[in-house]
Parts: sequence; C-alpha cells; structure tokens
Amino acid sequence: MGMDSLIGGTIWDEYSQKVTDLMNNPQNMGEITKEQAAEMGTELIVADFGAESCGDAVRLYWAVDPKTDIIKEAKFKSFGCGTAIASSDTMVELCKGKTVDEAVKITNIDVEKAMRDTPDVPAVPPQKMHCSVMAYDVIKKAAAQYKGVDIESFEAEIIVCECARVSLSTLREVIRLNDLTTIEQITDYTKAGAFCKSCIKPGGHEAKDIYLVDLLAEYEKEKLARTAAPGANVSFAEMTVVQRLKAVEKVIDENIRQMLVMDGGDMEILDIKENGAHFDIYIRYLGACSGCASSSTGTLFAIENILKEKVDENIRVLPI
Repeated sequence: MGMDSLIGGTIWDEYSQKVTDLMNNPQNMGEITKEQAAEMGTELIVADFGAESCGDAVRLYWAVDPKTDIIKEAKFKSFGCGTAIASSDTMVELCKGKTVDEAVKITNIDVEKAMRDTPDVPAVPPQKMHCSVMAYDVIKKAAAQYKGVDIESFEAEIIVCECARVSLSTLREVIRLNDLTTIEQITDYTKAGAFCKSCIKPGGHEAKDIYLVDLLAEYEKEKLARTAAPGANVSFAEMTVVQRLKAVEKVIDENIRQMLVMDGGDMEILDIKENGAHFDIYIRYLGACSGCASSSTGTLFAIENILKEKVDENIRVLPI
C-alpha cells in the first residue's frame, strides 16, 4: 500500500507551518544591485545554481564586507516550486551575519531543520526533501566566487550522488530520520539515484567508495543493534509518521486483517493524527465490512482494543 493511500491525500499536513508561511510570504526574495552594495561598502556576489532535471533554480545575492568577510545582506530569486522558495528563503536567512567561511558550513540538512516546527518532524513531504540541496550548492558557488577559488575546495563532505549533489551525512540523516528501507524511498526523499544510477550499487559508469545499498545495510545493522539493546524500544509518541503507520499496519496484519478477509472484508488506514493526548487513527472498511452493521460497533471496538494493547493505550480508531 502506497503512502498516498495511507495518508488519505493529506499531503499538506506534511508541510511545517514555517514552510507554508514562507511559500506564501518569503522574507528574503529580491535582488541586491551594485549600487546598493556600494552604498553599504560591500562587495556584491551573485551565484546561480540550477537543477535542470526538476526545473528548479536559485540565484543568490550576497553583500559581503571585504574587511571582515561578513555577509551584511543577502537576497535570492528562485524559479521553481513553493518548497524551493521556502528552502532558499531559509538558506538566505541563515547566511546573514555570518562570515563567508561560516556560511560555507551551512548544509541542506541545516536548511531543512531550520524549517521545522518541531525538532523531530521533517518540514516537508518526502518528494520535496531534495529542494534544500540547491541551497547547499549555491552557497559554495557564492563563496568560491568571493574567494576566487574552485568550488571543490569547499567540499569537505563525501558526495555519494554526484548528479543530485547529495552527501554521505545527508543520506545517513534522511535514512535514519524517516526509517527508509528501499532505494526507491531514498530517491523519493533526496533524488539520490534518480539520474545516472551509479551511486545505487557497484557496476555503474563511476566507481564509488560507498553506495546506497551499503547505507541501507548499514542502517539495518544499526536498527538490529538498537533492538537488541536494553530499553531501546521507541515509544509510539516518539515515532515519525511513517514509523507509526508501519507499527499500526504490522499489528493489523498480524492480528486483525485475516479475520476481516475471512468474512469477505478488509480495511485500510487513511491517516494518523495527534489530538491532544490521543492518537486518532482514521480507517476505511472495504468489501463486506463496509456494509456490515457490526463494523461500527463490535468490530471497531475489537480493532481499537488490540491497537491499544499492542501499540499505545491512547489510540482511538475512527471509521470514515
């Protein structure tokens, strides 16, 4: 079952409020002219980065004080989706007041985390995670231009996917945070592996020290180690949305679904939402269950009790 069916089309719920606000009202969009830079006693830097494959591009303006290397003002123009605009706006805000050397240390993970409403909840849905990668690259282009050096001189991280410019630390963070288990999921979240595919596994046109399949195996070992460690279980409240969906699906598959199927019915999860102290799980009955009178009484009571017992006592099941 795909994620789109699981969340019931509520994709907007996966955007943080910060991202939504910046989509509609970016704070740093615009440009800095040579005249404006001169009035501030600064040097104007203009850098472009574009991801032709997805049609997004960003132009970064820096007004840098040549005496201190401090970025006194920054603006951007972005051509692309709303997430690219929000990511670029956040990136620009992070640059302001920093020296060029400090700005170079800003990563796409820093940008994405700065857009979150809460520290452990991603700011954007998986298919938009790659938008913050542009910020990572355009900063380095601006810094290289200011210092008169090659952009590779700023590349302190190992780049696993050269096509999408996705680093090793970014991939490890995204895999861990979202509990990714397949190459397709990694590609959806980061765009790594979407183009020449040399980064997926050995045998491509470009040899790598580490591949996406290696990172999945590495994370699987990490999960097994956590499971084996005393007190390592993560509570339902601490799980990501994806982890919660998987936990509920597992219990339903093991304890509930076979009974429904025997009676000619089934069910699907539409969404899971926090509601105060409760976790409201919205379900839809399928087949014979959709017209069964007991589906809203005894069957519903049984499903809710099993999920309370095996997942979290604060779960409520609500049929739609």
